Amino acid sequence: MIAMAKSKALGTGIKLYLMACVSLTVVVSGSVIVLLGKESIEFFSQVPFFDFLFGSRWEPLLEPKSFGVLPLLSGTFLIVVGSISIALPFGLLIAIYLSEFASHRFRSIIKPALEILAGIPTVVYGYFALTFVTPILKSIWPETEVFNAASAFIVVGIMILPMVTSLSDDAFRALPSSLKEGAYALGATPLEVSIQVILPAASLRVWAAVILAISRAVGETMAVSIAAGANPKLTLNPLESIQTMTAYIVQVSMGDTPQGGVEYLTCFAVAGLLFVLTWSMNALGSHFIFAKGKN
Repeated sequence: MIAMAKSKALGTGIKLYLMACVSLTVVVSGSVIVLLGKESIEFFSQVPFFDFLFGSRWEPLLEPKSFGVLPLLSGTFLIVVGSISIALPFGLLIAIYLSEFASHRFRSIIKPALEILAGIPTVVYGYFALTFVTPILKSIWPETEVFNAASAFIVVGIMILPMVTSLSDDAFRALPSSLKEGAYALGATPLEVSIQVILPAASLRVWAAVILAISRAVGETMAVSIAAGANPKLTLNPLESIQTMTAYIVQVSMGDTPQGGVEYLTCFAVAGLLFVLTWSMNALGSHFIFAKGKN
């Protein structure tokens, strides 16, 4: 009886602790939403919403001031598309090799080595892009600017590569062995099993990995701040200097902009837009995954 009472008390304590953790998460998230919403409303009381969302010139710190956020959105779009174009194909190929073709010894060496990439500080990636990747790009395309989007999305692609690889590899290995055994029994080759059986069966989990990787790329700050520069420009040329939404937030947070002015409030407006985009993307991805899962 005493042991049962202790076990029940321990279970109740663990339950209360978990509820407290969940409540803390909700409180923190709610506080962030309230702060961003309050400061963004104050900003939009001075700047028209549609001028902010659809304007093609972003110069809030210079005269004449302009608050069109499209240049920051295009810079963020360049980084996301470029990085996922690198991480997705290479990540899937590496995951397929590790799960289906690599020996246990080789896998035990390569997978931890890949995951080490995720632990490298992002500022190191930024200087790596500036001092190593950019000179290579300039040797191929001399018109490449010192700060450019291409070197930034290359290193961001390297950063999110371990996430795509690890999650996809886990998804492949979680599939029932009967899928592969049935395919091999029908005479399929290992490559056909990987491409035509394993990959389609794990497509939902792979999609989840892509969503997480895109979210990481959208929110990346230091690497793109160092490598891509601080030139808000409405361009799709990856060889030019750009500025992303996160890089602009860093610029305002340096302390040169006085608090209380509309210039300072732009930081919260951009952060609010970034929050809405990231949340919408994750919500859409989750809805797609659950809808496909029901089918």
